[in-house]
Amino acid sequence: ASAEDKVALKPEGKTLEITINDQPFATYNFGDDLPKPFLLPVRSPSGVVINRALGDTSDADHPHHKGMWNAIDEVNEVKFWAEKGLIHNVSVKPLASGTTGSFEVVNEWRHPDTGVPQLTETAIITIHPNRLVVYDMNLKASHVDVTFEDTKEGLFGFRVAPSMKEKNGGHVVACDGTETTKECWGKAYNWIDYYGDVDGKTVGVAIMDHPKNFRPSRYHVRDYGLFSVSPFGEKAYTNGASPAAPHHLKKGESLRLRYAMFFHDGDTKTANVAGAWDLFVKSAGE
Repeated sequence: ASAEDKVALKPEGKTLEITINDQPFATYNFGDDLPKPFLLPVRSPSGVVINRALGDTSDADHPHHKGMWNAIDEVNEVKFWAEKGLIHNVSVKPLASGTTGSFEVVNEWRHPDTGVPQLTETAIITIHPNRLVVYDMNLKASHVDVTFEDTKEGLFGFRVAPSMKEKNGGHVVACDGTETTKECWGKAYNWIDYYGDVDGKTVGVAIMDHPKNFRPSRYHVRDYGLFSVSPFGEKAYTNGASPAAPHHLKKGESLRLRYAMFFHDGDTKTANVAGAWDLFVKSAGE
């Protein structure tokens, strides 16, 4: 980042508009009528929208895949990923604008029958001017004991634009050079990059796992455009080769997890995804 770079945050009703050097980058949506908050649209440095549009009738599978989001199934048997439980936004608080921008969100993951929060999520979302978005979350068992069961449906996800899909010519490459969704799915890496063509331009998004998360996370990356990372699917992601490893929180306990997404123009090498991962690890702290 240079001294001239500026990330700005502007609240507008139930959205938070994020600009980088006065150009639109992304919108955080947290309306009371939404099943969960999400970041959409999200743009590359050249202004290309990288995510699938809401209500895209030409690409209508999995309507719960909305831009960039954070959710998972099987939290006390509630399928938050599938939007069977409400992730209700309590507050959005801008913290800083300038060479980086950051804001705090508080979300209650509510049981669909009782309305009791199964989790209270407090996350600090930091945006760097190169379009690295760091999501530092604290998941607290604020009201009841919590069990994260074994599932592939989670956690920190993104749905790419239709033309970027691997099945439409897109590319998936991991930090060690492994390629294709088939070879990368269910495995743990520092990062994976998913890039392809949108409106004649090559753009991409990389998802990154922090090395100090409580266990290495695995990637749920598909040729139809789903892309996510989660630490809660040891059995599901290995097709039963590893035993299930549910994670338990007693009431009052919490779990910190850190991930990042890097939105870029160009392919993995020209965008220097490896350098963005270095920035993520350096900036996310101990």
